Amino acid sequence: MNRGTIVIDVNIQNILEELPEGVLLEAAAKTRTADEVDQAIKAGVNIIGENYIQEAESVVQVINKRVPLHFIGHLQKNKVKKAVKIFDMIETLDSVELAKEINKRASSAGIVMPVLIEINSGREPQKFGVFPEHAEDFILQVADMENLEIKGLMTMGPFTEDSEQARPYFKTTKELFDRLKRQNIKNTEMKYLSMGMTGTYMVAIEEGANIVRIGTKIFGPR
Repeated sequence: MNRGTIVIDVNIQNILEELPEGVLLEAAAKTRTADEVDQAIKAGVNIIGENYIQEAESVVQVINKRVPLHFIGHLQKNKVKKAVKIFDMIETLDSVELAKEINKRASSAGIVMPVLIEINSGREPQKFGVFPEHAEDFILQVADMENLEIKGLMTMGPFTEDSEQARPYFKTTKELFDRLKRQNIKNTEMKYLSMGMTGTYMVAIEEGANIVRIGTKIFGPR
């Protein structure tokens, strides 16, 4: 066992000991090798998250369905055909046009694709995602698509070095999550709330996250 393997294993065990019951650890595997992804799975991560289709294609055989593979980057319409064949969930649905394309490609593949709605909790115009105040209308527009299954929400929040500064954005998203759950919208189950990364995941958990996406604290700096 090489040093890299030991470090990944120890890092994951330390994180898992911190996570409350019911919170899933998603390894954000952007730029990571197939060997690193394999070690993360062996060490106990619950989900692998990939930002790019090409990188996912290079590790999908290594993952070999041992854990779910989620797409966590910005998905372009011309990549959806591949995405629905590779991923078990798309966490970044943010437009009706993208929803239509996922629905179409999932229908052709004979599957129903689980998705999370990406919420732009900081209302940052340069970033992707649905503003919180538009989320319910957005979901109502896509809930009739038979080959989509809305399973919850995901947010990034504005980048910050101070985890406490992220708290209001996580709180906003959790409040939205709870409100949508009470609506009982067709084809919509508010089951997963994906929030928090290496620097902010403990605050995200305090605010209700049940999926945390961690990269650097698992694998080390890129």
